[in-house]
Amino acid sequence: MDDFGVYAAFGVNGPPQKLLSAEGSSRVRVAVPPSVRQVVLFSSGRWGERICVNAELNDSDRMPITIGKLTPYNKCLSWEQWEEETWIDSVTLNVSLEGGNLSTEPEVIMAVKEYTPKDTAAPPAARELHGKRKRAQTAEEEEGGNDWTKRREEEENMCPNATSEKTTPVRKVRGQAKGSQKLFASGADTTKLKGAGEKGAPLASPSGRWGQTLCPIDAQTAILIGGQGARMQFCKDPMWKLCTEDMSWVAAETLAEGPTPEARIGHTAIYDPDSRRIFVFGGSKNKKWFNDVHILDTQSWKWTMVEAQGKVPPLAYHSCSMFQGELFVLGGVFPRPNPEPDGCSDSLYIFDPRLSIWYQPIVTGDKPSPRSGHSACVMQERKIYVFGGWDTPVCYNDMYMLDLGLMEFSAVKTTGNPPSPRSWHGSTVLSDTKFLIHGGYNGNNALSDAFIFDIDTNSWTEVRVPELSVPRAGHSIITMETAGHRCFSEEDEDADMNGGRTLLVFGGGDNEGNFYSDLTTVAVEELLGAI
Repeated sequence: MDDFGVYAAFGVNGPPQKLLSAEGSSRVRVAVPPSVRQVVLFSSGRWGERICVNAELNDSDRMPITIGKLTPYNKCLSWEQWEEETWIDSVTLNVSLEGGNLSTEPEVIMAVKEYTPKDTAAPPAARELHGKRKRAQTAEEEEGGNDWTKRREEEENMCPNATSEKTTPVRKVRGQAKGSQKLFASGADTTKLKGAGEKGAPLASPSGRWGQTLCPIDAQTAILIGGQGARMQFCKDPMWKLCTEDMSWVAAETLAEGPTPEARIGHTAIYDPDSRRIFVFGGSKNKKWFNDVHILDTQSWKWTMVEAQGKVPPLAYHSCSMFQGELFVLGGVFPRPNPEPDGCSDSLYIFDPRLSIWYQPIVTGDKPSPRSGHSACVMQERKIYVFGGWDTPVCYNDMYMLDLGLMEFSAVKTTGNPPSPRSWHGSTVLSDTKFLIHGGYNGNNALSDAFIFDIDTNSWTEVRVPELSVPRAGHSIITMETAGHRCFSEEDEDADMNGGRTLLVFGGGDNEGNFYSDLTTVAVEELLGAI
């Protein structure tokens, strides 16, 4: 007997209600009562050949507030209203099953049986107060009230896309024109989303997004994790596998066992070739911040969450570098209690996976000022070069170098034509002595220029290639071997690490409401030849 079922509990006192079963429709829509502030979704019974259960909480315009997925390895989801800024009223839960013998019956629309315990304050009053508070804020914003403007100006280091689409307030920043800082404010029509598939159709490639990570794990494979798309919605397809042999994508969320990381942006993902594991750290989701470490074993395809010792603050938009099997985490945004604005870090934290412990090393020299959205490149297995970033309202284009032998920072005096100040740019190592900086955000616009830095001469050179002419920020840049650019053989005396390698650029946004899902490729030798 097939005893599979999907259940939901609405509110802390609500009894579980069956939404899907082995018999009947594979799709259901439920109107969540206005008094409900928590929803728990879970499965029970044998999964058999079923692949996953997709779940969405939608607002009154049927736009997703948050999304999730049940799998045979992740059988429970929960949401609370305080985590989702756009969860107000008229919320619906949409649940659909994939895999197995799916029914052809139409979607079922259900009602929730509300449970009201005795001596409980009436929900309508609470709802009315909540609505008044929202309306009051909107009115103050439209009238340019001093108190509201002051609060907005104090929200330093807040990701510029952290606004709701219905009001789309623009944060004022000292010294900048009104209307700046709107990167990914998500007021655009979703029809402009680059690479979006038709509604209901399975995606053959990732949806448009920014703030994701793209992590190479071998010569022809990279893993995409996380990101956020139009209207501030976290991507429904948070994990993909890229095969560079034919430039194909495979949805990978259901391929791995164990608890997958919660949807997020501004996190880091880095691969350790010795242990063949990906380490995901930090990031944020709306007003929720993370300091967790998730590990994906690429041999067993199993996720684990580390119970680490030591202290590290929740961080987003930090940098993370791998050196001798340890993670070097620098800078980033961290939350502060209200009414203080969020702040930027200038601290260096190191995570030792062998001992599962965080520690802060003793570092000397001239270290970078607090910042987030910067880049960090490990060069010659002995130096980390840190470039750019911002600490509201200042954007940086300075360069610092951390000597990993001496654990000493120093400011790098550069020559040539340097990049303008920016954050959320892309960066990658091109050779033993050169790395690339591309695009980013300067507080007003997304950028499209590209620069190569030579650590031997400490010089910048701007390079111009048509493939890198699209303005974008929050994108991913990596270098890999591709089918069209094979490496030279070991017998070739002229072979080096550049031969046969290709630069891949994925995703990002243009500060005009467009989010990209295109995969752009450029031969590394072409970039180096443009110097």
